[in-house]
Amino acid sequence: MIIARSKISTKIKILGASLVFLMLSVIALTIYLNQKNIKDALIINIAGKERMLTQKISKNIFYLYQSNITNFDELDNAVEEFIYSLNSLKDGNKLRGIESAPTDKIAQQISKILILWNSFNKNVQDFKTLLVLQNETNKKLLKSKVSAVYSSNNNLLKEVDNLVTLYTNHSEYKTQCIKNFQYGGAFILFILIIYSILQLKIIEAHAKEFLEHSKTIIDTQIENKPLETITIDAESEIVEATDTLNSFICKINSAMEYSSEAVEKSQLATEKLGEITDEFDKIIDDMKDSTNLSNQLSKSEDIAIQSTEDLLQTTKKLTDLKKQLDSLLISCQ
Repeated sequence: MIIARSKISTKIKILGASLVFLMLSVIALTIYLNQKNIKDALIINIAGKERMLTQKISKNIFYLYQSNITNFDELDNAVEEFIYSLNSLKDGNKLRGIESAPTDKIAQQISKILILWNSFNKNVQDFKTLLVLQNETNKKLLKSKVSAVYSSNNNLLKEVDNLVTLYTNHSEYKTQCIKNFQYGGAFILFILIIYSILQLKIIEAHAKEFLEHSKTIIDTQIENKPLETITIDAESEIVEATDTLNSFICKINSAMEYSSEAVEKSQLATEKLGEITDEFDKIIDDMKDSTNLSNQLSKSEDIAIQSTEDLLQTTKKLTDLKKQLDSLLISCQ
């Protein structure tokens, strides 16, 4: 059964990418929402100015009515500015960077103000017409129009106040969203940092475990025992290094076992040849009278002795081989 193991490099890449992505998201969204808040401040200022314009129009009408002046420049400018700003709030204004009503509730409130404004503006225009054509017959009608302007102004002013409140609440809600997102991002960032530290500690523990297992090879060699393979449940890079070291250990154990067996066999053969040589010596002693046979046996004895010497040399060479393998093992450690 093949077990998929995570890589150290993969863990580091995922953690790094997550941290970078989170920080960039927090920065980008914060900048975006701050820009939106700047626009919201402009919109609230425009809505607040609409409230001031209704009062300015009413005061200007009262002044014109009392002074009986027909200069409507200030009044017309206030009316045009009110209409322009109200349309900007309703439909948006690319030139001023204003978007249309952000919520249905604000859009409904603007529509309500627009209805009241149409009635209010009709009274203002009628007032201007009656003031220009002022005579004894339309004096009462002019006075009623002034009264209508004042009465409708209160309702219009109240609804404009409600509009300013809606825009203010909407801006505060977005500001709170920014704070909540920043708090959430900071919390997630904190969790990722803690997780990163834990993962690094786990990787460090696996590396230490690998080193400790590797050091046991030295102790095993001192005790002249076979080397034990290493088993570590860690990341793929450490497991790969462990498998490589285990393969090398198996080869060394095999070479050591083979050399030990060869030395034992050669020593056994030497002992057997020694016994044969002793037997030949006894036979030669018993057959000293037979010269020819003695010569043949002497040759056989020489051959046996030579074979024994060859085996002794072989044994020495195998012993030297085992020492070299042991030295190789120690140097590898």
